[in-house]
Amino acid sequence: MSPRLLANFSIAADAVMANKLRSLLTGLGIIFGVAAVIAMLAIGRGAQQELLEQIKLVGVNNIVIKPVLEQKEEKLDEKAGKKEKQKFTPGLTMRDLNSIQEMIPMISRTSPEILIETYVIRKGYRRSAKLVGVEPSYFEIFNFSLKDGQMFNEEQLRIGAPVCIIGQGIKSRFFPTEEPIGKTIKVGPHWLTIVGVLDERLVTQSSISKLGIRDFNMDVYAPLQTILIRYKNRDLITAEALRLASMRSNGMIFMTDNGNNAEDAEAAKNYHQLDKLVIQVDETASLQPVADIIQRMLKRRHYDVVDFEIEIPELLLKQQQRTNDIFNYILGAIAGISLLVGGIGIMNIMLASVLERIKEIGLRLALGAEKKDIVQQFLFEAMMISVTGGVIGVALGASMAYIISNIADIPTIISLGSIGLSFGVAASVGLIFGIAPARKAAMQDPIASLRYE
Repeated sequence: MSPRLLANFSIAADAVMANKLRSLLTGLGIIFGVAAVIAMLAIGRGAQQELLEQIKLVGVNNIVIKPVLEQKEEKLDEKAGKKEKQKFTPGLTMRDLNSIQEMIPMISRTSPEILIETYVIRKGYRRSAKLVGVEPSYFEIFNFSLKDGQMFNEEQLRIGAPVCIIGQGIKSRFFPTEEPIGKTIKVGPHWLTIVGVLDERLVTQSSISKLGIRDFNMDVYAPLQTILIRYKNRDLITAEALRLASMRSNGMIFMTDNGNNAEDAEAAKNYHQLDKLVIQVDETASLQPVADIIQRMLKRRHYDVVDFEIEIPELLLKQQQRTNDIFNYILGAIAGISLLVGGIGIMNIMLASVLERIKEIGLRLALGAEKKDIVQQFLFEAMMISVTGGVIGVALGASMAYIISNIADIPTIISLGSIGLSFGVAASVGLIFGIAPARKAAMQDPIASLRYE
């Protein structure tokens, strides 16, 4: 910096420090504008990061099919007082999956899932857990990775071998000081050999409530065929099911031990072979068309009984992101208006300052100062006010982001880029709105200025 420029900067700094309160009030618009920018960007980045984490949890380009028990709509015969016969539906089964794979070409992966509420026992310690029957594609779709061990091999999948992969929560509770690979653990009525341990998956309470997911770290994963052979296969025809079917065909009604209608009790049972079916398509644009095709296909296969529901989590999350973006745009507009008002305030105060300091300007010009020196002095003053306001605004914005994160439970991320942008905006406002007062000051006539009262 040249001595002349340094002298002009020093004069401007003395002028600002001589009127601290006025300078602070002048910069209030900049302070609140920059604070709003910092808070807005922090909320926006936090929401974007949360969205990415949630998409990682639900997978990319996934269509989720969940079974539901049929919603009964009964029509009574006024004469006989008899109910219409309940329509038969096979429920969500592996046959549905095979049909979807054969008929729809845009599918990249599929993942059937059976979930059993059970318990885990080892060395006298018992804990409730969930046993999940899956295929290897499940771990690819939902971005799971193995920390130790290996994935199920083809032979284990084919014969339904008594093997499992456990989450980090199961490992830490049942194998806190030893390696679990190769050891057995009792899951429900059967002993399973551990062949792998998953990496820890951090899931927030917000994600659990919004996405309807569970804590994956406390799950035990077994091959789907293992569940169907050794635990539960709701697609099998049992003697009890045949007995109830015979009762219905003969118009007989039996009561269960607790006094309920046997037919109603049977209808309330989960008759679906699968508890979830995830279909991953090649492209996001194909999500809705494929979901519509699956809807019509399953309705036809289930004899017009809608005992399933189809969700597209990624589209729901993107809709939520669009809502967040609209909120950010509104907040950005408010921040822009605050900065504009702050810039106008700086210009007004600087114009007033020119009128107050006409004699000072005339004296500097009479002593040899050039017009560019006067311009530099007033530009420096405007920029110092705006940049100082920017610094205060950054601190205020960071505090606002922290308070919002704690009170409203909204994730916020403050980046160096947002701070740099705020400083740039503050300096630009001071430069742009300081030009007019600086030019007006420089255009003063030295003789008329010295005689000004």
